[in-house]
Amino acid sequence: MNQTQPRSQGRPVIGVTGASGFLGSALVELLSREGYRILRLVRRPPRDESEVRWDPETGELEAKALEGVAGVVHLAGETIDQRWTDQAKRRLWHSRVRGTRVLAQGLATLTAPPEVLVSGSAIGYYGADRGDEILEEESAPGTDFLAQLGVAWEEAAAPAREAGIRVVHPRFGIVLASHGGALRRMLPAFRLGVGGRLGSGRQWMSWVSLPDAVRAIHFALENRSLRGPCNVVAPEPVSNAAFTEELGRALRRPTWMVVPELALRAVYGEMAIGTILANQRVRPKRLLESGFQFLHPTLDRALHAIFHSSS
Repeated sequence: MNQTQPRSQGRPVIGVTGASGFLGSALVELLSREGYRILRLVRRPPRDESEVRWDPETGELEAKALEGVAGVVHLAGETIDQRWTDQAKRRLWHSRVRGTRVLAQGLATLTAPPEVLVSGSAIGYYGADRGDEILEEESAPGTDFLAQLGVAWEEAAAPAREAGIRVVHPRFGIVLASHGGALRRMLPAFRLGVGGRLGSGRQWMSWVSLPDAVRAIHFALENRSLRGPCNVVAPEPVSNAAFTEELGRALRRPTWMVVPELALRAVYGEMAIGTILANQRVRPKRLLESGFQFLHPTLDRALHAIFHSSS
């Protein structure tokens, strides 16, 4: 990777948006252990030289501060976990599409641009209900809101690609950790013994442990042959019914409840269809072909690591 980072004193610098978020904070911890220096892109006034001001809403970016960085990881964006009103959809769209475009355009102007931009995406790209179809990176996008957002989100990085920057789009599945994401929302009910399957329980859940998710980002930074979309999911997706059973087993709790689909639709609206009830059987083809080794390739191993070990 590019080793011409003046502020790094020999340590390669990685710029990170969303560095304080669920994924971003875990990534910063991993990259710091691996010898990188982190340059956080923040919306508030920077506190010191480890931060750079940017504001995707206004198009503001101190791009010159990114001269000579080894790479940039873009994880910032409005949370999907909310009821999708028209206003919320606009925020989701602008935070991802406009934010990515502002960053990609800024990087494209640099004299010494980063070698790589890892710009986040999601398996929502494939659409909410693909049945039993095995989805790989070449699979066609869906047509619903999240799919359209995913297409536009990835296309917004075009200025960086056109400038010769290697661009990787990690399409994240459901990222599992006890302190954040979907699993954190599930745990209170399951720990009380009233957890259960959602709707029919037949829908495929494509998941990945948090350690594997951030290791995949690190892998994308280092692996020069990797570019374009990259599914960041474990090799073995499971049905919601199987996920429910495995989570109950890990917590040693019963899983007899059923949450009706109509109830989920009533409470969460369109968001329930696009996320909670989404049916996506995704395979991490490009990660596997590139030699990536999963720490937690199966759900039982992932849940055991989360609840019963420090690995």
